[in-house]
Amino acid sequence: MALMKGAMPIKKHGRGVEQARRMLDAFANLEVHDFDITETDVDGYKQGFRSGQRVDQLREWMPHLIASGIERQHNVIVRPKGAPINLVQLDDLSRAALQRVRTTAFLILATSPENYQAWVAVQECDTDLARQLRRGSGADPSASGASRIAGSVNFKRKYAPDFPIVEIVEVIPKRTVTQTELKALGLVAAPDLIPARPLARDCRGQRAKQWPTYKRCLQNAPRAHHSDRPDVSRADFTFCLLAIDWGWSVEDTVSRLCALTSWSVVWTLAQHAPLSPRALWVSAAWATGSISVTPVRAGNSYWASRGTRETGDHGRACGPRRSSFQRLSIRLSTTITSRVVARSRRWSGRNAS
Repeated sequence: MALMKGAMPIKKHGRGVEQARRMLDAFANLEVHDFDITETDVDGYKQGFRSGQRVDQLREWMPHLIASGIERQHNVIVRPKGAPINLVQLDDLSRAALQRVRTTAFLILATSPENYQAWVAVQECDTDLARQLRRGSGADPSASGASRIAGSVNFKRKYAPDFPIVEIVEVIPKRTVTQTELKALGLVAAPDLIPARPLARDCRGQRAKQWPTYKRCLQNAPRAHHSDRPDVSRADFTFCLLAIDWGWSVEDTVSRLCALTSWSVVWTLAQHAPLSPRALWVSAAWATGSISVTPVRAGNSYWASRGTRETGDHGRACGPRRSSFQRLSIRLSTTITSRVVARSRRWSGRNAS
């Protein structure tokens, strides 16, 4: 595993570009020709996004993407799209776990010291099988299907200043596997057991509808993978599941969750990040739209001006440049929220059937 020392650039980005192109070719060999590109900073916050980029374009742009990511300390993340076969990402694998899945993967990456990622192309694979495969292989169950591009630097705060370089361990072009082969290797966990639930009683007219308490959902959420922070995605899912089960519509649930999640991020950061009271107040006030933040540096602090976020009647309106406090408050878009709600509806339907 190569390391990037401090903030020094990798000498001659040629090897990194070559690795990135090999990774793109591994997907292209399985008829994947489009990718979404995301850039994140060392704290995991999104700094850029390009949707539906063609593989030939990415091959041409890769020298710039790798060099630019190193210069700005941004992660370059790709998400394959439109695959005719099901691609399952097995992330955060130990060396022992990697050996179990090695004969099934068409692409294996070393993402950090003693930490690996494998991609498996499975014929006739549904969502349940993918979840069982992640659990049975010991991979991160919340893997999203997006990966840092090979040859780029893994910028995470915990690795500073010696950030690891993502490297290809092995590529087996066009390798695919079947569900039967995975089960024979003991890589597929048993199906989830969904306990039967009694039908919800019709309480209309007995009491007014109430919303679940999001703060309680966040407090009771399990820890995020390899972290001591609450898993915000699990809290969102629990909130949506309860809200829909209590009779709220999908649209109302989306609106309610969007209104609450900015505050939940602030609350989570207050518990786990060294924010000053002023920083916390700026982040919380911006999240609710009660102030507009003018990202002008004055010494080592950012100054906030009172007013409405929509009109920006004091100072300039929030533009492309955003302070770090603004970025802390933006975690869930309506699209992501809608996906969480849809997942909650499917879960409710399965329990009711």
